[in-house]
Amino acid sequence: MRTTNRWVIAIAGIFFQVALGAVYAWSVFRAPLAKQFGWSISEITLTFTISIFVLGCAAFVGGLWLNRAGPRIVALTGGTLYGLGVFLASFSHNLWWLYFSYGVISGIGLGLGYIVPVAVLVKWFPDRRGLITGIAVGGFGAGALITAPVATRLIQSVGVLSTFAYLGVAYLVVTILSGAFMQNPPDGWKPEGWSPTASQTSQRAGHDFNLGEALKTWQWWALWMLLFLNTCAGISVISQEAPIFQELTGVSAVIAGGMVGVASLGNAVGRVFWAWVSDLISRRWTFLVMFLAQVLLFWFLPSVASASLMTTVAFVVLMCYGGGFGTMPAFAADYFGPRNVGPIYGLMLTAWGFASAFGPLFIARMRETAGSYSGALHVIAGVMAISALLPILVRPPRPSEKANA
Repeated sequence: MRTTNRWVIAIAGIFFQVALGAVYAWSVFRAPLAKQFGWSISEITLTFTISIFVLGCAAFVGGLWLNRAGPRIVALTGGTLYGLGVFLASFSHNLWWLYFSYGVISGIGLGLGYIVPVAVLVKWFPDRRGLITGIAVGGFGAGALITAPVATRLIQSVGVLSTFAYLGVAYLVVTILSGAFMQNPPDGWKPEGWSPTASQTSQRAGHDFNLGEALKTWQWWALWMLLFLNTCAGISVISQEAPIFQELTGVSAVIAGGMVGVASLGNAVGRVFWAWVSDLISRRWTFLVMFLAQVLLFWFLPSVASASLMTTVAFVVLMCYGGGFGTMPAFAADYFGPRNVGPIYGLMLTAWGFASAFGPLFIARMRETAGSYSGALHVIAGVMAISALLPILVRPPRPSEKANA
C-alpha cells in the first residue's frame, strides 16, 4: 500500500509496534507455566531474555536489510516470524521448544520489525524528530497494556498454551496489515516550508555517517552504553512485574495482571513524553533527568506496600525505561544523520539485547538467592547513580572527529 501522507504511515507504524510490544506482557505467563510444567522462575524468565536478546541482534540485520530491500519487505517478514513464533509456542511441552519458538523465532521477527517504523518515520518527520520517534516506539510500550489483561483472562479460560495460539494469530494479522504501509519518503524530501532552527543545527550532524564511520567515534559507544544502562534497570522490573507486585503488596494474580497492564502504559507514555522533552532540553539532559529519577524510584520501591502506590511507582519506572527508546533514535539521527539510521541505530539496539540477557536473570537470581526482590532493587538504584555521569560527558561529534571517521 503506497501513500504520501506521513501521518497515515505514522499511524500504521504505531499499530505495528503495539502488536510487537505485546512481548512485554511476558510476566503474566510465568506463574501459569511454572504451575503446569514445574519450571523454575529463572528457566521461564530465560524465554523472555532470549527473545529480547535476539531482538537486539536481529534489529541490526533488519537495519542493513531495509537499506537494500526497502522497509515494507522487512516489516512483513518480521511480522510473519513474530506471529509464527508465538503460535508455535502453543506446542511447548519442554523448555527447549519454548526457547526456540517464543525466544528465537519470535525474537527474530521482533528485531526485524522493530527497526522499520523508527527508520522510516525519522525520515518523514525531520521537523519533529524526537516526538515522532517517541510516538513510533510508544506503540511498542503500549502493547502489554492490551495484552496483559487479555492474556490473563485467556489463560484462565483456555489454558496457557492455547493462549499462545490465539495471540500468535492476532499478532500476525495486525503486523501484516500495518506493515504493508511502511515506505521511505523520496530522497531529499522535507516538509513544505520547513528548515531546521539554529538550535537544531547545533545538535545535529552536518554529515550522514555510514555505519563504519559512526563506529569510529566514541559517541556511538557512549550512546550504546546509555541505552544499555537504562534498559538494564527497566527490563529487570518488566521481566518480574507480576511476581514483584504479588510479593510486595500481596495482591492476587488477576489483580497483579491488571497492575502490569496499567504500569505498562508508563512504558508507552514515557516514550512519547521523554522524546518530546528531549526536543526541548536536548537528548543528553533528558537521559540525566531519567537516571536521577530512577535512583530514587528503585531505592524506595521495596518499601511500597500499597497496590495503588506500587502501580504508580512502577508506572514512572517504566516511563523512564520507555524514555530511553523514545529518545535514542532521535539521539542517533542527531549525531550521525538520518540517512543510515537503520543500521546505525539497529546495531545500537544490541544494547537492548545484552541488557535483556543481564537484567532479568540478575533480578531472578537475586530473588531466588535472597528470598526477596529488595536487594536487587537497591543495587539497581546504585548503578543508576553512577550512570548519571555519562549523559553529562557525552557531546556531539566534532568536525575533526567527522573528518577522521
